[in-house]
Amino acid sequence: MKKAKRSVLIADRVADHTITIGGILVIVAVLAIMVFLIQQALPLFKAGHVTSRVAYDLDAGSEPVAAMAMDEHKTFAVVLLTDGNVIAVHAKTGTRLSSAAADFQGKEITSSATTSDRSSMALGFSDGTIRLARIDFPSAVIPSSELPAGLHKLDDRDLTDGSSVYSRVPGNQYRHISTEIRMEDPLAVSESGKPIVALDCNAGGEAERQTRAFVAVDSNGLATLNTAYGSLNLLTGETRTTVEQTRLPQIPGGVELHAVALTPASGMVLIAGKNGDVYRYNTSDTNAPVLAETTRVLPEGVDLTVFGFLLGGQSLVVGGTDGSLNIFFLLDRDAANTTDGRMLLRTREFERGGSSFVRFDPSPQGKSFAIAEASGALKVIHGTSQKTLMSFTPDSGVAEYRRILLAPRLDGLMAVGSDGRAHFWEFSVPHPETTFGALFRKVWYEGHPEPTFTWQSSAATDEYESKFSLVPLIFGTIKAAFYSLLFAIPIAILGAIYTSEFVHHRMRSVIKPAMEMMVSLPSVVLGFVAALVLAPIVETWIAAVILAFFVIPLALITTAYLWQLLPLRIALRLEGVPKFCLISLTVIAATYGAYRMGPVFEDLFFAGDFKSWLNGSRGSPEPFLFLLFMPVSLIAIGLLASRLRGSRRGDRPEARVHTRAGRIRPAMVDIVRWLVMLMGAALCSYGISRMLGSLGLDARGSLVDTYVQRNTLVVGFAMGFAVIPVIYTIAEDALNSVPEHLRAASLACGATRWQTAIHVVLPTAISGVFSAVMIGMGRAVGETMIVVMSAGNTPIMDINVFNGLRALSATIAVELPEAVKNGTLYRILFLAGLVLFSMTFVINTVAELVRIRFRKRAMQL
Repeated sequence: MKKAKRSVLIADRVADHTITIGGILVIVAVLAIMVFLIQQALPLFKAGHVTSRVAYDLDAGSEPVAAMAMDEHKTFAVVLLTDGNVIAVHAKTGTRLSSAAADFQGKEITSSATTSDRSSMALGFSDGTIRLARIDFPSAVIPSSELPAGLHKLDDRDLTDGSSVYSRVPGNQYRHISTEIRMEDPLAVSESGKPIVALDCNAGGEAERQTRAFVAVDSNGLATLNTAYGSLNLLTGETRTTVEQTRLPQIPGGVELHAVALTPASGMVLIAGKNGDVYRYNTSDTNAPVLAETTRVLPEGVDLTVFGFLLGGQSLVVGGTDGSLNIFFLLDRDAANTTDGRMLLRTREFERGGSSFVRFDPSPQGKSFAIAEASGALKVIHGTSQKTLMSFTPDSGVAEYRRILLAPRLDGLMAVGSDGRAHFWEFSVPHPETTFGALFRKVWYEGHPEPTFTWQSSAATDEYESKFSLVPLIFGTIKAAFYSLLFAIPIAILGAIYTSEFVHHRMRSVIKPAMEMMVSLPSVVLGFVAALVLAPIVETWIAAVILAFFVIPLALITTAYLWQLLPLRIALRLEGVPKFCLISLTVIAATYGAYRMGPVFEDLFFAGDFKSWLNGSRGSPEPFLFLLFMPVSLIAIGLLASRLRGSRRGDRPEARVHTRAGRIRPAMVDIVRWLVMLMGAALCSYGISRMLGSLGLDARGSLVDTYVQRNTLVVGFAMGFAVIPVIYTIAEDALNSVPEHLRAASLACGATRWQTAIHVVLPTAISGVFSAVMIGMGRAVGETMIVVMSAGNTPIMDINVFNGLRALSATIAVELPEAVKNGTLYRILFLAGLVLFSMTFVINTVAELVRIRFRKRAMQL
């Protein structure tokens, strides 16, 4: 026995270690990717935490607090008392800063309201007048060289001159912040001069022409909707204000008023009594406001304690003395017994508090709000996700808070207690919108008639509510992969069987490399061609495309049966290139025939217009149901006929005689059998379609619906071209690896090459073929550019093949470049990547397990 050279042994050992180390490194790299994705996504589910907490005296006495304000940097905090005194403090230390008192001319504030964005406020007085006001925090960044002398240190960051604050910022600069209170002239609202007991306001318009609306109720129960138009004189800088007043229908007598609320567009006014009765006025027509609805938002015997809108004016927060806390939406309902067909519906119910909720403050950004219990406990809650972001326990001695204020960036909370002390918490809740339920379950969003899965990450207004459900993206990914594989698997596997079992090895050496080269086609090119070339063609000739799905397979099968009529000597001579050319010509002729017959087909099946038929404006459902069940019926009848034929000895392979007469007769029998099967399948499909149609079942509105140019059908075509080479190459290699003695044994027993391929070769190579399909599925699931360019990028959950979709990969590619680093969208996109990674990991793992099982069975052959 010849001994191997030492160099060969060394090379073998080096290769063995290199391959082992390389495999381990690949596994480590995959695990590192997963760990990185988890690390980026995990903060989405972490709870908030307090970063600092201070408490200090405001010297506010027992005077009620009319309004509070804070700048976005949490530097200034301003407290306006009902007697007109203004307390300005450094929010983080409580240092008192000088500020001018508001001159109310001896009048006392009886009610107040702030716009949702906190840009303006309205103050109601005891004499029935209202003054519009605003608290501004003008700021400017200055270099350190321009700092004034004599500044006092407040903390490690801030300095003060007694009235303004200088905060150190990067770049050796300081941010100068001061406070400014602007009061407009009084506006007479109450005709009888009675005190204003309830008030709400909103603001809009532009800088040159501001529009502010406010609804006011006086102590006599007179409710008025007022719109103040401010016109700015660009030369003098003065603002002239004119007011239009609309009197609302009289509030029913005996109502003890609790609060009033006004929507941002001033189209609706809500007046709430302390007993929980709510009177909704439709004020879209200011000339004729009507009482549209009277409803009760609390059970009998429970009084109202909290009543107000979140940002945007669509989510109404309602709290009662029983500790309940709910959100109501105004929605269209057919059963609504109201003048406008809309009614207030409870859409969310929060966890009950230990005592009643008595103070409420909505965030000026997002759908979060702060709530205070009568016991002094404080919570910050996100209205949509129902996630409790922060909880603060009361200090000893604090029975109740006079007023609470959320910081503009949802990173701080100030509360003024009944003892005159201010409590200020700084906290961090970077991702208030995200919970497992918000990402993977149905959520009832504002303006939606019911809970939905919705992805909409951005919009043009601050009132917009981000919607981050990943379910539509997962659905779109699966939908795109399903239709692409539905198109690719039959072509790829049948092509692999053809080149492996029927084609001469010379032609195989040409076809296989050509198919493998298709893998190198850039997906962006396929997506570009699909979007700009294929999609318009499919839209124009959609009837012909549908017809081609039936004509091409039928033409190929019919041609195959006709091929059997050729004498054996001629058939053998025409094997190879001539036969391949015949197949190609058959496909071309069938495609051209479908193109020519498309208009006739559209007239017969879809009343002359397929798109109108899809919309339900013409035609009946039976024709499409017939087409839908035709392949199923044909396959079922074919399997039944094959089983029945197998029991007849005369049709067994070994009974065929390869003479001219013996070849033609079975071929004619096969053709007749094929025609009978077609007729039987057509009759069966026709019967099923008629039965389902009589039951009122229609594919429109589900499997098919309104046609969109960039749709799933186009994605299936384009992605199929990308997946076919992958499946074909691996499947063809698996089929070629089947031992030749199995083929020889089958052919020696009298089986045809087709029977050998289907019943011997394919089962033996099924593990490799299955792996090919699963790898192709992984490619389809992870495909990006084709989906981005040809799917329409519409994140909807619609099984309609003629509608678009949005996949996980496409969303990551489109939105990640614009996402703020470490922001909510940024981390959710990494979570989407983790979901995509998990999907492909599961697919590949299942494929490997199945492959191993089939391989063990095949090894026994």
